Amino acid sequence: MDAKLVNPIIDAFMEVMPQMGFPMPRRQRIYLQDRNVISNGVTLTVGFTRQMRGKVVYNMTADTARYIASTMMLGVPVTKFGELAQSALREMSNMLTARAATHFTQLGIDVDITTPQLSLEEDYTIKISDAQYLTVEMEIGGHKVDIALAVERTA
Repeated sequence: MDAKLVNPIIDAFMEVMPQMGFPMPRRQRIYLQDRNVISNGVTLTVGFTRQMRGKVVYNMTADTARYIASTMMLGVPVTKFGELAQSALREMSNMLTARAATHFTQLGIDVDITTPQLSLEEDYTIKISDAQYLTVEMEIGGHKVDIALAVERTA
């Protein structure tokens, strides 16, 4: 995977989250992992198609997911992941990935994104790559979101 392809994902997170009422995110670290993402409790997976293929997985604890859903719902407390909270989480991943797709297009890479898939399972395994992939740890309001990215250009 080309490491330059991670910047549009980070930039999208840094731009979109404050627009949705979150404090300014901070990038913690970037590291390599092998093939599978192990869920921290809540994962959102979005695919890329056309001139780039692969996946981005937003991985977080249930506590972080409740914080994100509550903030997106203007402070409504989230105690369980009902339809409204799940919709808020899917919308967040859709907005982040769509912004990243816009950045990829500006780099001359024509991409589409798939519908976000949500998993509410801890220790759930998601195969994201046949090899290594990058994970970017982002901190937002004292909460951590791991962004796993395994993409490659197809054209």
